[in-house]
Amino acid sequence: MANTNVKKRKKKRKSVKKLKYSNRKLNLVNLVTAAGVILILVVIILAARGCGGNSHRTPEGVVESYIKAAAAGKTKSMADCYGVDSPSGTLQTEIESTVNYFKAHGTKSVNIQGCESVSDSKDYTYIYIRYNLVLSNEQEYPCLSTYLVKAKDKKYYIYQPDEITDEISQKAATDYQKFMTTKTYEDFKQEYDVFLKKNPGYEDEIASKLQEG
Repeated sequence: MANTNVKKRKKKRKSVKKLKYSNRKLNLVNLVTAAGVILILVVIILAARGCGGNSHRTPEGVVESYIKAAAAGKTKSMADCYGVDSPSGTLQTEIESTVNYFKAHGTKSVNIQGCESVSDSKDYTYIYIRYNLVLSNEQEYPCLSTYLVKAKDKKYYIYQPDEITDEISQKAATDYQKFMTTKTYEDFKQEYDVFLKKNPGYEDEIASKLQEG
């Protein structure tokens, strides 16, 4: 009888050891699976963000990325929105001028108010973006800009100044005249006028800073 009890105890101990081993194996499998899921998510996020942290998935996305990069003074990210690595000529001037304009305002950050298509054609998508520059005194300076966006290899990029032909420029000018009759433009103009009334001489101050810089 004593021998039988010893054998039973040994069997129980063996079964416990097997259970511990199986738990360790299960935990290892879970860790590997979790790591694989995280890796996939990282790849998806990076792919969605695109080069330079910018979004090239939609015309609106690349324009918003450009304005945010300009407010932060990130010239490389701005160039990426045009689809170039090292800007030169008129594009470099355009990027530098935009950055200097934001700096002249003492921009702390930017609040995007709206970004949508004004018109679409086979050659371009005409995008407007309304945004406020948050100033050092916490006031917000209303801005409105428009950009021509092109599609290339299933991604979207802003037209470089030298790429805009006279024909495209004339079409865009007509589109903008129509846009000026919309409520979006009227709302922007109203906010802009209110800001200038509260801050007389503000534009002259900015113009002076730009001339000095």
